[in-house]
Amino acid sequence: MIDPGTLSEMESLSDADALLITHEHDDHIDVDKLRAARAGNPALTVHTYASLAAVLGDGVTAVAPGDTFSAAGFTVRAVGGEHAEIIDGLPGCPNLGFIVDGVYHPGDSLFVPDQAVDTLLVPASGPWLKLAEAIEFVRAVSPARAFPIHDANLSEVGRDNFDGWLEEKGRTDYARIPLGGSVNLC
Repeated sequence: MIDPGTLSEMESLSDADALLITHEHDDHIDVDKLRAARAGNPALTVHTYASLAAVLGDGVTAVAPGDTFSAAGFTVRAVGGEHAEIIDGLPGCPNLGFIVDGVYHPGDSLFVPDQAVDTLLVPASGPWLKLAEAIEFVRAVSPARAFPIHDANLSEVGRDNFDGWLEEKGRTDYARIPLGGSVNLC
């Protein structure tokens, strides 16, 4: 699982073998849920950048951009390094993206990795994001397919607007995964 924050349900952690945490913001890491998940499953592995790993404590593995490691049987590469700027250099915190067997979750960044990405999880909303930047990001990464993430702040109209633009201008196979739904990437 990637970024089990305050907007995710505790049930989403019940079968997790590994957690990847992109950065320290509450919508990406809920410390109470993390502690409960680790208490219920002491074998649960957690990977994040060094300063957050130090805060989260024992059993959390620090990774850095360029590191490749295994998590829950998947090959993972950490990329990026900085959260996208909102204004005046803020928030100024680290942010790792994770490429998991060809699926790229950038966290709160628009970092374009130097390796091919089959599936891009494209941020759709945030105080640091403009629609044009999201479209340019998808084009730069050039994945075979893209699905939106980070869209809790969008209304239904906002989601439809974002989806329409990405479908028309993203230059990839773009679709929204229904809440509770799944897709087969094979």
